[in-house]
Amino acid sequence: MEHPSARPWLAAMELALAEARACLGTGDVPVGAVVLDASGAVVAVGRNEREARQDPTAHAEVLALRAAAATTGDWHLDEHTLVVTLEPCPMCAGAVLAARVPRLVFGAWDPKAGASGSVYDIARDRRLPHRTEVVAGVRERECAELLDTFFAERR
Repeated sequence: MEHPSARPWLAAMELALAEARACLGTGDVPVGAVVLDASGAVVAVGRNEREARQDPTAHAEVLALRAAAATTGDWHLDEHTLVVTLEPCPMCAGAVLAARVPRLVFGAWDPKAGASGSVYDIARDRRLPHRTEVVAGVRERECAELLDTFFAERR
């Protein structure tokens, strides 16, 4: 069942899913991300481009946060929301905190490398100087199915 507070982010998750689907053309793991401003307007988007760029840090979240900082002219994204199709890994959860993003919304859980509540909980770790609110499970089934199909075709 979808989180009751998920409704405001459904449209943003649709855009993140479209970004994730665009990864299929480059062989990248299909993950998409969207950064919203305080009013809910789209500031930036990103998708996994590790294969396309041959860059191990080219995760959807990192690229979306970089684009948002460039668009706003400020790396402090303390009035923004990051919407992503997959629970962020440790690197991306760290980037969310570094950018001071107050809210992280994601679709599918990552039981192998998730860092926002599954394997780790970097996003809400009280030992760190910054934390973010986490809203999980927004369009979870669609996000998970896209990833499951991608990996099934590679086995």
